[in-house]
Amino acid sequence: MGRIFISAGHGGIEEEGRDPGTIAGGTTEAQEMILLRDQIVPELRSRGFEVLSVPDDLSLSQTHQWINDRALSDDVALEIHSSGFFNPDVRGAIVFYIANNSDRKNQAELMLLALVRRLPSLPSRGAKPDTETGTGRISFCRNIIIPSLLLEVGFLTNPDDRFLIQNRRRDMALGIADGLAAWSRTVSGTDSNDSEPTDSEETYETINISVNGQIYEEQGILVNSNAYIPNDLSDRLGVDLTVTPDIRRIQYRGVVYVKAIELRDYNISVGWDNASRTVILRSILQICPGLIDQIMGHGNTSEVQLMMFLKNNNDNALSEFPQLPRLYREEGQIEGVNYDIAFCQACVETSFLRFGGELQPNMNNFGGLGAVSGTEPASFPSARIGVRAHIQQLKAYASLEPLVQEVVSPRFRFVTRGVAPLVGQLSGRWSTDLQYGDRIKAVIRSLYESADLL
Repeated sequence: MGRIFISAGHGGIEEEGRDPGTIAGGTTEAQEMILLRDQIVPELRSRGFEVLSVPDDLSLSQTHQWINDRALSDDVALEIHSSGFFNPDVRGAIVFYIANNSDRKNQAELMLLALVRRLPSLPSRGAKPDTETGTGRISFCRNIIIPSLLLEVGFLTNPDDRFLIQNRRRDMALGIADGLAAWSRTVSGTDSNDSEPTDSEETYETINISVNGQIYEEQGILVNSNAYIPNDLSDRLGVDLTVTPDIRRIQYRGVVYVKAIELRDYNISVGWDNASRTVILRSILQICPGLIDQIMGHGNTSEVQLMMFLKNNNDNALSEFPQLPRLYREEGQIEGVNYDIAFCQACVETSFLRFGGELQPNMNNFGGLGAVSGTEPASFPSARIGVRAHIQQLKAYASLEPLVQEVVSPRFRFVTRGVAPLVGQLSGRWSTDLQYGDRIKAVIRSLYESADLL
């Protein structure tokens, strides 16, 4: 039977100091997850499992390295977190897995089911691929060499979830232990495709590779149920993964392989056909990949595609603002701003129109715009004016061209015109979050994937 690694999210030493994670209700995510982990570990050991608990003072990258240095065939790894959100009504548990991995999805669902069985009052938000997170990837799911999942046990910012985390800790630990035990047995009972190679085990299932509709002459391999392709193929697709140290590489029988899903961040469409055991790559797209992050330009989606994307991420999003996709298309086209980018930024700022925190629906402020006074967010008399202000502020950052319509954005005149023509350059300017641009681009990719454009 394989071993189980458990990491309590946050608490380590990062460049800025000790990372507390979410802070709410007089406690921290790091503190609560350490307490929870300390109940899971002895429970699993009492059931006969060998458990390795990751030291609490390690940074994110050190945590990955600590696990990888000790990982063996048939081991699994779980990191536990508690989410935070500016809307305290949002709650529930969720498990993230690496995208395009059907085995890991099933294992994530198994983990979540075990947890909510012990805590029926804890809502399940489902098992989701890591591409649906804020930045479009989770390093714990990507960089660990053994099967790994990230479990968000609830929202620390929600009073009901926080009560369960603090007062039903034993039941929560039992549920997680149940899930880990079942998952570990599942992995231990599978073939070599769900483990890394050892000196005595050097065989992987080969898989087909389809590139732009044609079967590629080389084959890939399946490792941890993830599709790997020869690194030479990524070079031929114009993607240099050698400059990215976080990318997991495997040398197998004289060939260097990389995870196919990593190409997604470079605007290569990545899919998987389980029936034919084929990883599907597309570099010839309906849109120009080089223009995806350019703020000035034309959008690519239809009004219906924007509506469906919004509804898929928030069932109630269109009840109060049914015309919002149309407004972004119209206002963006008037000023020459890519309305897809503006719309996706609005999704980031309002959490797909859930709002919360300082931003409220009656403000009609979809871009998180500040007022001149700087004391509170700006408010606008209608949804159209709010969208127009957002579009104008984006144009201020991205272009030197004059506005077509009268200025309604309160802080338009304070921006150095043309300083940020690319989405990534909004990081640290529009928001203090240095990953702000990455969060917007992750939503853009999800939008284009939902519309079959990427």
